[in-house]
Amino acid sequence: MIYALIGALIMLGVMVGIGINQPRGTSNKMWCYGYLAISIVFDALVVLALTNQYAPLTATLLGLSAGAATGLAIHVTHHISEEEKHGENSETKS
Repeated sequence: MIYALIGALIMLGVMVGIGINQPRGTSNKMWCYGYLAISIVFDALVVLALTNQYAPLTATLLGLSAGAATGLAIHVTHHISEEEKHGENSETKS
């Protein structure tokens, strides 16, 4: 359980560090490469955990998944609120 919690906090921290909704101190291209690198490393760790049946790594990966899902939820919530703002503006301009 502690590994999962640590994994979730690490992933959420990484996503906040590089910017969940927009690049933080980097270009869009580098921001996308950062997310791509995170995905590739995560996939490699999943394969490693599954092939070796290493319980602490599996628990950590579950936590990382939870942290990534939380980051995605924050990102999507931001887009929903932006769409609602644009929807309100377009309705008032009609």
